[in-house]
Amino acid sequence: MKTTGADGRIRKTARRVTAAAVLAAILLVAGCGAGPTARIQPPSTTGQPYLRYYGPADGFAVWVVNGAYVRENLDEEFTNFGQHLNFRFIPAGEFWLDEENAPGEEKFFIDHLLVENSAMARGIVYDKALDQADAVEKSERDKSPRAIEAEGLAKAGRTDDLLRMVHKQLLEEFSGSVKVWVVNGELVRDVFFVDFTEGGHDKVYKFVPAGEVWLDDDVNPAERRFILLHELHERALMARGWPYGRAHKDSSRIEFQCRRNPRLLDAALRAEVKNNASAGLAR
Repeated sequence: MKTTGADGRIRKTARRVTAAAVLAAILLVAGCGAGPTARIQPPSTTGQPYLRYYGPADGFAVWVVNGAYVRENLDEEFTNFGQHLNFRFIPAGEFWLDEENAPGEEKFFIDHLLVENSAMARGIVYDKALDQADAVEKSERDKSPRAIEAEGLAKAGRTDDLLRMVHKQLLEEFSGSVKVWVVNGELVRDVFFVDFTEGGHDKVYKFVPAGEVWLDDDVNPAERRFILLHELHERALMARGWPYGRAHKDSSRIEFQCRRNPRLLDAALRAEVKNNASAGLAR
């Protein structure tokens, strides 16, 4: 693991792929274009989940997709982006980017996918391919002026100033003893953890202050409450002593249930706010 504790929604642990699975994928697609295509092809299906063609990337067709549709109909663990050798429902020769609510990270994601796909096509297992891709992505992020400023604050121990940059909006409706913040996800990825996606909390991430739940501002507001349900449920279970893996699995279950039955969401959120209030702030 690249940090102490890791939320299942991060790219590091969202999808575990064994060496055998990677080999099977390579053999299966070897004859039908596992790598870049010579010509950009139209979407494999019309309409969902494709939103628009972003452009080519070293022969791959990069598509912006409706991530909510993917999570609700194909794989709940799809986050910011993906490629065929990790998510088999993505056609070979395509990269998928979830539509960003806070645009600007597309180049980081595409360069990550190029490294990850190339490594997996050579037979490298997903976790090691991800490490290679993360290193390239982090190197690129380190050059941005905002990342340099934030890193300077972190090194100087100016935690309060750094948190003021990270915190964007307190969601008072869901906050009590546990505060729910919409945060600058790009800055979190720049400074704290390159694989942060969608959300997290203090029981998983040491960089999240005690008694806080963070929601990535890159998440479409229409999906925000489903992600919050997952994070609050997971945090309450971990506060009661559940190990992360078990808590994450149960949180994914309740999130998917509410995605399929949205009428259940309000009551489920109210219950989890209460559960977290009674769980206290202890790590």
